[in-house]
Amino acid sequence: MVTTTEPTIKLVDEETENLLNWAATVEHSKASYFEKAQILAQKLGAHWLGDGLTQIGFWTPKLTSQVMRRLEIFLEVLIPIDEIDLRADQQVVRFHRTRINLKQQGEYHWGVVAGMEPGSREQVGSFYWLRYIDQAEKLQAIRDPLAYSLPYGVFGPAELYDIETLQAQRPDLEYFSRRGTSRHPTIDLHDDDLSPLPNPKLIPRVRAPKNILQLHVGTATAAGTFEGLTSLYSRISDKLAKNIPLTPMEENYIGYGAVQLLPTEPPIEFRDEYSPESEFFAFMSEDEDILEINLSKPDTQDWGYDVPILGSSTTNPAMMGSRRPDEVVDFIATLHNFSTGPIQVIYDIVYGHADNQSELLLNRQFLKGQNMYGQDLNHQLPTVRAILLEMQRRKMNTGVDGIRIDGGQDFRFFNPLTGLVEQDDAYLLAMSDVVQDIGGYQRLLFTIFEDGRPWPEEGWEEISTYRDLIELRPDSFQWGPLIFAHNTPTLKGFWERKWKRVCEVMYQGENWITGCANHDTVRRGNQVELDQEINWNLGKTLSEVLHNGYDNPAVTLWVYGFSPGLPMDFINATTRAPWMFFRNTDERYGVKVVAEEMGFLDWQITPELYQRDFVFSGLKSLGFEELEELKQFGNALQQAMIDNDYSLPDVVEACQACLGDSAQECKVEYWQKMNHPEMVEFLKDLNIPKLKEFALKFMEDCYEICNVSHYGEDLNPVQTNFNLQLRRFRHDRIWLRQNLMGTDQFNKIGDQTQTVFYGVRGNPYREEDQVVMVAHMGGEPMTVTVGDWLELDLSHWKVAIASPGVELNDNLASLKKFELKDSQGVLLVPQQPQK
Repeated sequence: MVTTTEPTIKLVDEETENLLNWAATVEHSKASYFEKAQILAQKLGAHWLGDGLTQIGFWTPKLTSQVMRRLEIFLEVLIPIDEIDLRADQQVVRFHRTRINLKQQGEYHWGVVAGMEPGSREQVGSFYWLRYIDQAEKLQAIRDPLAYSLPYGVFGPAELYDIETLQAQRPDLEYFSRRGTSRHPTIDLHDDDLSPLPNPKLIPRVRAPKNILQLHVGTATAAGTFEGLTSLYSRISDKLAKNIPLTPMEENYIGYGAVQLLPTEPPIEFRDEYSPESEFFAFMSEDEDILEINLSKPDTQDWGYDVPILGSSTTNPAMMGSRRPDEVVDFIATLHNFSTGPIQVIYDIVYGHADNQSELLLNRQFLKGQNMYGQDLNHQLPTVRAILLEMQRRKMNTGVDGIRIDGGQDFRFFNPLTGLVEQDDAYLLAMSDVVQDIGGYQRLLFTIFEDGRPWPEEGWEEISTYRDLIELRPDSFQWGPLIFAHNTPTLKGFWERKWKRVCEVMYQGENWITGCANHDTVRRGNQVELDQEINWNLGKTLSEVLHNGYDNPAVTLWVYGFSPGLPMDFINATTRAPWMFFRNTDERYGVKVVAEEMGFLDWQITPELYQRDFVFSGLKSLGFEELEELKQFGNALQQAMIDNDYSLPDVVEACQACLGDSAQECKVEYWQKMNHPEMVEFLKDLNIPKLKEFALKFMEDCYEICNVSHYGEDLNPVQTNFNLQLRRFRHDRIWLRQNLMGTDQFNKIGDQTQTVFYGVRGNPYREEDQVVMVAHMGGEPMTVTVGDWLELDLSHWKVAIASPGVELNDNLASLKKFELKDSQGVLLVPQQPQK
């Protein structure tokens, strides 16, 4: 949208008065304080009403004091004069600025405004935020935490967007009409005895998928965007419809009932100083109400869990090539309309904590105080609680089918009635009961909780039952102990030590997310100390050990072919792509974070990989031409940070003492290990800016290294097809999700030198449907006599799936006795009777 004439932005008095009367009716109703806040929250933000009108609402508790009320408070609307190219890296655009006064009523500012333009797929809408001049005569901004579009990040103004038209035109409306229930009529607010909030008890819940693929939008395709994912899945869908063979890489994306995205909310942004000014929407000059603004394409790179909460209702603009919310809906609709049947989409949402940048973006009532991640959120304040749930509702209304609630153990509060810090289970269950409404059809979403309480108590990993929320909400799921905890399958005897948890999965794990690899466990694999006993049966190099540990044929065969629960894979594990905790969004702690991630070089980067052009191109430009040089410096930096309590001035001083003219006199052991302190120009005159430059380039290089698109040609088609066969095997036997029962058997043979799982299961609803599993989970080779172990006549059985390298015939002699090596396994099914 471009304007050539000065826009007329004005408050519409009559419509504004109606809005104020509505808000007053809510405030004076018999609903509870929390219910009132929930109703009001649905009107907050900016809503395009059509006919040139926009409804605006801000919660402004900070502006209620008499002193603040005397300040000049106004809605600032910015309308572009020049064409905006949302795909341009950088551009200078002129804007018309208009300021009008909204109406203040209690803790809220309301108004119905004429003249704003809505954004759409084809045009950029009006930008807006609330502004005021404080007592120090400094211009301040109150941003919209419930925005539908933030094309220039959380520190820039929000964009008005025509969400109703987007929803009306989405290509998967039939999908919702077949799976939701028609919207129940709301009750007139003038009936003070009733609330217009939907009743979750009357609304169907989405059924659980059969298995899940977890991925990170920014690294799951070469484009690193929702567009890229849509293109990928469209191509795969077309190929399957036409019976065209898939590549090994493409096989890794199918055979799943759902795709779970790492958090897609706008993350924190890079701060040169702890400043509220936007790096992507930068004011350059103004001539009365004509402004020049430098627009930069957001380039934040974050694994998703560093959120400032503001804007959690929308999507990280760096993950959208078009910067249009339509792009997210396009992806979801593509999966819902997939040629071989609908694929569900699950959001991973983060409301248990906020990064410290939230202090610059939200009013203080949202925050309770410091925690290890940044800030605790004030879920107990009714208005905050209502706004957070409304954020979630708007996010869910993009059309997803499920949510994974991150860090459920973090939702805690001090209960003055008991004098104890307690879990806020009521809020967690309320998150599960947020109603999705698309095209007039309502659903409750499939819900996964990540909850490791009593974390962070000592020994939490072994104490936690991982069942607290399942017991409160039996149709929900939790991350189970083998996918939640700090799994280290690269270590010798890992599965033997986990036997107690394995048995829990088998006998009570039907509502657990199962598997071994995810965004957190693979990252933890990088932190395994090299002096521990590594299982070298998994590979000749640390990189091979890690990849074979987290994409392990025996583990996958056990999880998919035999184990209860809901299996989940991680795309970086199945594509053998590196993975770590990356972010280019941290200037303050960037060096500290990088120093803690140096294990990535040992476990994920080989000298051969390092020589590829896309690997560490930024650090190579600083002079780190060889992997060994980078490791030496990285390890020395890591130790220096620890020894100097992460103080950058002290670290720099230590570096200068050992890398300058006096290097020969250096007595510090970790610098003495540097074989060639003069190896790169970068190390000369090392200072804090250079250290920060190193940290930033390291993170941005790692982001590129973790992109799975680089590794398609390296994949073994036998391995990818084996994994796909197991996923299809699971889809055909959904009864496997249930706990073991009746005559089912499961056991192990082995000790610290070798561990083999084996068992037999039967479909409780169909006697002839059975599975026998034997999987070598680690150690020396073992001769398997599974028929004897289970007292079965194997003449009635045949091989369904065998892991790569296992050669078995269906004759009795072959099945009765055979050898399995570490990571090998076999599934047997009954022979079909001869007709």
